[in-house]
This record gives sequence, structure tokens and C-alpha cells, in this order.
Amino acid sequence: MIKKGLKVKVLCGRDKSKEGEVIEIDRSRNRAKVKDINMVKKHVKTTKEKKGGIFSKESFIHISNLKLIDEKLKSKKKEAKK
Repeated sequence: MIKKGLKVKVLCGRDKSKEGEVIEIDRSRNRAKVKDINMVKKHVKTTKEKKGGIFSKESFIHISNLKLIDEKLKSKKKEAKK
């Protein structure tokens, strides 16, 4: 089960084979935000309080496109190869 704070690997899409940490999860839509994955540009209008412009931020990606990475198994595989 994918939870907030765990490391995951992207299985398909433009960020295929990249790894990152889960920031946020939307259980109702089965989607998750991963740090520095699926970056989109957001155009923000200037207001009295905030300066506008173009900002990059993470967008949601479907949970079926993510694979949980187990750090313990990863280190064991490296030791077995040596």
C-alpha cells in the first residue's frame, strides 16, 4: 500500500523510471503527488497580496503507475551481486 512519505518508482509516462517520495495522496480518485515528478506549469494572476507569474508544481499521478520501493530489498540485491 502506498502511503505518504514512502519512496516510489514511476512505471510509465514522461517520468518513467524516476524515483521520488510521496507528498500527498487523494484516496477518492486513486492518485498521488510525488516530489519532483509530473511537474506542470501553473499561470497565477497577480493580486494585492501575491506576485503573479508562471510557477512549476507537482501534479497528481495515478497510483497504478507507481511501484513501491523497498530499501531493504534493494540493498540485499546489491550485496548478492557482489
